[in-house]
Amino acid sequence: MAFTEREVISVLQKIFATSDSRLLVGIGDDAAVVATKSQSIITSDMAVEDVHFKLEWSSAFDIGRKVTAANVADILSMGGKCDYLTASVALTGEESLQWIENLARGMKHEADLAGALIVGGDIARGAKIVISMTAVGNSPSPILRSGAKVGDDLYLSSLTGWSAAGLELLTREISINSAIAEKALSEFSAPTLDYAIDFSRAHAMADVSDSVLIQAEQIAAASDVQLVLNQDLIAAVPEFNELSELATELNVDVMQWILAGGEDHVLLATGAKLPGVRIGSVVAGSGITGVEMKKAPVSWSHFTN
Repeated sequence: MAFTEREVISVLQKIFATSDSRLLVGIGDDAAVVATKSQSIITSDMAVEDVHFKLEWSSAFDIGRKVTAANVADILSMGGKCDYLTASVALTGEESLQWIENLARGMKHEADLAGALIVGGDIARGAKIVISMTAVGNSPSPILRSGAKVGDDLYLSSLTGWSAAGLELLTREISINSAIAEKALSEFSAPTLDYAIDFSRAHAMADVSDSVLIQAEQIAAASDVQLVLNQDLIAAVPEFNELSELATELNVDVMQWILAGGEDHVLLATGAKLPGVRIGSVVAGSGITGVEMKKAPVSWSHFTN
């Protein structure tokens, strides 16, 4: 092992140091002490080497960003603002101190974008790298999956499918030779969260981490309604032509990426006259309809091959 636990903690203390008044006691004690608000939102997410990320595909900085974005997105999907994050990391001992520092800097970069503080965590040794984060946020009125109403429209904060396209390029070892392919690869490595969009008037919302189809089914079931997807509306999104061009080049159904791909961390919401991309509507019934694809969609799962 090329480093000690004390050395790692010293590096992390410097990277995550802050004078923000919300943090009363930071890294160095057994636990952090923070100022909290009512209606706290708490979520956890885990990333495992060779399941959620591969060292040969992503830099330590991008891995740090991606794991942090996954946690922050869950807070955003509840209509909240992320305040605090903790990060616990299992390391193999083969990493360099520079790699660990870059991982932490990636976490801090994404946390800064979210206006959140990383206030602590833990390190341990393991057979593979495992990163577990917990996010704490707040909202005066959390938005649930169960709030969709008949008559709502269905929206995405931005077009999905880019992360799935990047994964396709990497798994097929296809050379990156265009700006569109570069964008797909970038969105897979470290997804861009839609921090600026205002979905505070949404009736129901979910983070598209697994796929639009899975998250739409979850909203429909929780709200006891039917979600009708409109692929013509999806095809009218300006970004669609770029993504479709790449899909054609790779002989892939672009709707497989958009509807069944995951890890975009885009927000899926129902409501009236929301910003973003309108992709359908909410009607009486159950489940989802309106999906026409060349073959049955395959959404990602932890426990299927």
